[in-house]
Amino acid sequence: MSPEPRPTEAWLRGPVEGVPPHLMPVFHSFAMVREDLAYYTQGLTTDDVWRRTGSLPPLGFHLRHIAHSVDRLVTYLCGNQLSDAQIATLKQEAEPGATLSELLEDIDEKLGDAERRIRTIEPGMLNEPRYIGKKRLPSTVLGLLVHVAEHTQRHLGQAITTSKLAREARR
Repeated sequence: MSPEPRPTEAWLRGPVEGVPPHLMPVFHSFAMVREDLAYYTQGLTTDDVWRRTGSLPPLGFHLRHIAHSVDRLVTYLCGNQLSDAQIATLKQEAEPGATLSELLEDIDEKLGDAERRIRTIEPGMLNEPRYIGKKRLPSTVLGLLVHVAEHTQRHLGQAITTSKLAREARR
């Protein structure tokens, strides 16, 4: 029996209703994260999620990092600096314990919150300056939009690979 056919990738399905073109790539990136994680992590146990393979971080780290890096990047995108709670969360991303379901729910919640905040960005704001971290490294609204989509996809790829390794380790 062959697996269910995969849907066409989000970016090939056309516009997301109600999302302006200048924001569309971020929404497509987030849709791919939700869909690919649901597909590639199905059937994994909590042990699988937190199993380390060699020196690689466990899948759970990548899942937490996807959720919370999006939250941090969108904080900068909105012109703010990180809160103490966000900094504390950053330091705990590799701590085991959460179930796969909890991690995926956290991702969905953080992506949904980010989507609500990103929808407020008008085209005229794209070149506005933004500053990252304690050193206030310079970027722009557009730079952060590109980075949040790219960074999320980078960790999605790592999560997919790590989930495959976790599944193989069970055999």
